[in-house]
Formats: sequence, C-alpha cells, structure tokens
Amino acid sequence: MKVLSMIQPWATLFVHRENEFETRSWKTNYRGQLAIHTSKKIDKAVCRHVAIRSLLGKHGYTEETLPTGVIIAVGRLENCLKITENNQTSAVLENGKIVSGNDYFLGDFTVGGYAWEIHDMKILNECIPAKGQLGLWETDLI
Repeated sequence: MKVLSMIQPWATLFVHRENEFETRSWKTNYRGQLAIHTSKKIDKAVCRHVAIRSLLGKHGYTEETLPTGVIIAVGRLENCLKITENNQTSAVLENGKIVSGNDYFLGDFTVGGYAWEIHDMKILNECIPAKGQLGLWETDLI
C-alpha cells in the first residue's frame, strides 16, 4: 500500500477530518488506497496555537499525546488539484472549488501547489509502527 508521511499535528487533524485537503508542493498521478503515517517530528509551535490546541483537544489529544512514527489511518486518494488562486482567506482549485475556513487555515494554499483530496478515511484501532520516508512510499504492514 502507498503511504504518505505527515508532521504532527497536521496528520492527526487531517485524519480526524478537521480539513478536507492535504496540501503539498508536488503532485502525484497515483489514485487509490493511501495510508497516513505520522513522522517523528511534532511542530510544537503550531501545537501551542490556541485554535490548533482547541481542535486537538476536541479529539482528546495534546502536544504530548500525539502519536509519532506510526501509521494511523487509511483512506482513498481521489484527486490531486492544482491551487490556482490564493486570496489570503480562501483559495481556488483548478476545478473551481473554493477552499475556506478550517480547510484553508490548516493547509498551505500557495499558488502552484496541490491539494490532495482523500476520501473514506478510517482511523486504525491500533497504530502501526513504521519508519517514514519523503514522498509516497510503499508498505506491506497493512
């Protein structure tokens, strides 16, 4: 299965569907099953932001309890859409969709980047320890 590593708290917020898109500076032509892996790195400054702390708390997490170095969920990568416009509080994707609110706040909608649309997210009952990698990588642990 293909896997995407994400830094915390972004990974946890994404798998709990606080935002619809994962933003990347690069695109992929891959579509299909995709596991979400948490890197060992936690962006501690972001975790201390009041809004992020509140969103994490809603799901029972704090900076100290975020899982790291594990696969935490599986979804299906449906689309990889180019970001065509950024208005500082919203963005426009190549299909005309406007991104705003938490979706915008929790992403990097730099023009020319990509918004990955992942559906059918299922959080695993037990996290699977794994060493992450850059880009999409393969695992047979799932």
